[in-house]
Order: sequence, then structure tokens, then C-alpha cells
Amino acid sequence: MYSGCILCVNTQLRVVIFMTMGDMYMKKFLAVILVLAMSVALFAGCANKDGGSSAGGSGKDKIVVGLDDSFPPMGFRDEKGEIVGFDIDVAKAAAEKMGVEIEFQPIDWNSNVLELNNGTVDLLWNGLTITEKRQKEIDFTKPYLKNHQIIIVKAGNGIEKKSDLEGKVVGIQKGSSAVSALEKDEIHDKIKTLTEFKENVSALNDLKTGRLDAVVVDEVVGKYYVAKDAESFKILDETLAEEEYRIGVKKGNTELLNKLQAALDEIYKDGTVSKISEKWFGDDIVMK
Repeated sequence: MYSGCILCVNTQLRVVIFMTMGDMYMKKFLAVILVLAMSVALFAGCANKDGGSSAGGSGKDKIVVGLDDSFPPMGFRDEKGEIVGFDIDVAKAAAEKMGVEIEFQPIDWNSNVLELNNGTVDLLWNGLTITEKRQKEIDFTKPYLKNHQIIIVKAGNGIEKKSDLEGKVVGIQKGSSAVSALEKDEIHDKIKTLTEFKENVSALNDLKTGRLDAVVVDEVVGKYYVAKDAESFKILDETLAEEEYRIGVKKGNTELLNKLQAALDEIYKDGTVSKISEKWFGDDIVMK
């Protein structure tokens, strides 16, 4: 005689059995369990084949793009709360060429490489600058846009050149390429305080209210905000670094990288990207 109970079948087959039985009963019972386990595995495999959610270079039908949704005009939220921008339009056009669905996932930009390597997102596509550190951690597409790190000051605060930042309080987005650009510049060690922000909007707001003396930011973002509030801000003539924007892919995911690059090459060739550039920048400024 024996008694037993089976508890809890979730995403995996989990069986907890309390029993006493002879060897013959145990062998029969284990055989039944083995058949059930194989059936569940087969069913799960079929389900994954039919309903994959993230491309990740494995031939599935959706790509998840990680971005900072406060980075205009590359990727940001409009008045309706919808994610829009230059990179968003290009990503949608590339996804259409690839024949996949695309999803935009806002992430903490300071943890962007971690999010990519953990599989939370398939791509980093939001004005991503190639740096020495990032080049060791992830793979990139060809460059598509040139960028500089610029210095924005409050209009009328007396700062006219980069050397005037000595002894001043400067704001910067944490985890951005502006950090590495500033660290490489000689003015870095002369700054009184370097304050890091989660996103550039907060830094520019603090600059406007006088809590900061300057903000170091990507040129495309800085010029966008200055154009909207030219009376409050001024851009210095000197820049910190020239950079290139690329799209980040998980290290070693050559399948996704090659498919994406092929799609990008097509939409560059047919003029789609040039039209998107004219929409957001008023000119065709993309790299050929």
C-alpha cells in the first residue's frame, strides 16, 4: 500500500511526492513521470515556436528597443505621451523592411548595457555614442549621425568660454557619453562640482533656475532645447568631443546585427532616412 499527493504545476513541472512503496511501484511511477515531463517539454517547445516575443537574433517576430524617452529629437514623449523622434521613425522603417514587429521600452540609460546583456531589450537605439568601454561590451551598426558634446549656459551668467567653467557647478546626464567626454578634457579637474542627473531635462531645468552654471549635453538634444527657449540658454562655441551615433546590439548577436544593417542599408539607399532627417532636423544630416 502507498499514499501520495501531487502539488503545483507552474511553468515547470514541479512534483512533490510523499509516499512509501515497493520497488515495483516506484519504477512504474517514475516511468509515468518521465512520460509526463517529455509531454510538457514538447508542448512548451511548440508554444515558443508559435509565439516568440523578442527577436534577439533568433528569427522571432518582435524586436524590443531600449531607449531614454526624454532624449529629443532622437526619442522622447510628445504631448500625448507617445514615444516619437528621429530614431523612432528610422527604427520603424527598418523593422518594416525586416518584417518584424517593434516595441519601444524606456530604460534607465545609466544601465543601458546591462539591460541589453540581460536580454531585457534587443537593441539600444537612442543617440547611442560609441565609446571605448561600450565597444568592449556590445556590438554596433555602422554610424549614422555625427554629434558633439556641447556646453550650454544660462543666458547672461557671464560664462563665455570653456575655461570659464573653472570653479563652477556643471550638470550632466549619468551614464551618458558626455561624462567620458568631460573626463578627458582638461577643464574636468577645474570644475567645482559635477552633478549627475538621470536625464537631461532635469539638468536643463536646474540650469534655468540657477542651481547649475552649465550643462554638458549631446549637440542634437541641446540645440533642440535651446531652440525652444533661446532667451534662457546660450551654447558656447567650444565643444568637448566629436562623436558618432550607432545602434547597439548584444555582443556576438551577429544574426540580428546583420539583418538590421541590411535593412538600414536599404532605407538609406531608397531615401527614407533622408526624408526622416528633414522632418526632424530640417535638413539631411545623416552620414552616408
